[in-house]
Amino acid sequence: MKGKWAHGLEPRGFRWVITDRLAASERPGGYGRNHRRVRRDEEIQWLVQQQFTLVLSLLPSPHNLKAYRDRALRYKRIEIGPPADRPRHLQAIFLTLRQWLSETDERILIHHETVDDELCGAIAGYLLWAGYLEKPSHAIIAVEQLMGRQLGSLGRNVVALSAEIPTEAPESFDVSDVIVDDDLSAVLDDDVELLLPDA
Repeated sequence: MKGKWAHGLEPRGFRWVITDRLAASERPGGYGRNHRRVRRDEEIQWLVQQQFTLVLSLLPSPHNLKAYRDRALRYKRIEIGPPADRPRHLQAIFLTLRQWLSETDERILIHHETVDDELCGAIAGYLLWAGYLEKPSHAIIAVEQLMGRQLGSLGRNVVALSAEIPTEAPESFDVSDVIVDDDLSAVLDDDVELLLPDA
């Protein structure tokens, strides 16, 4: 890749949730019939150039995972899940984000197919669950302003549910039970360029 394309393209809907640590966007490359491999590769290149190291996919399918692996981006895929399973899935998502954010050098992207109620609800839910915001209404307003869209009933239900999820997992809870795919052992290939931070 040469010229301006060497830096890639910013994923659509990209927003920082926690500056320089956690960001959200739609699925790199687009969704459904709008998905384009070239665009996906350019957007993943942008993530690599911006020093992203971890991707949390909320998709119900394994789309993009091989592309992340090929570019040495570590990932987990944890879908939001059907209503009956949603509390366990959300707790796994939140515990994963908290663990990753505790590692100071990591930059994390969380995505769904689009910037939709499930993605925005999960983000607002995490901010509430992790104690960044005190009330569900505050989390909803903050994420609506941040992501530039109104939260519908599904997203609001996710936020309400998040307020009831324990911040510590019970001993019987195994995060790996709800992780569908993960690759946290990716090693950089020789041809992967990373922009190193200034000393």
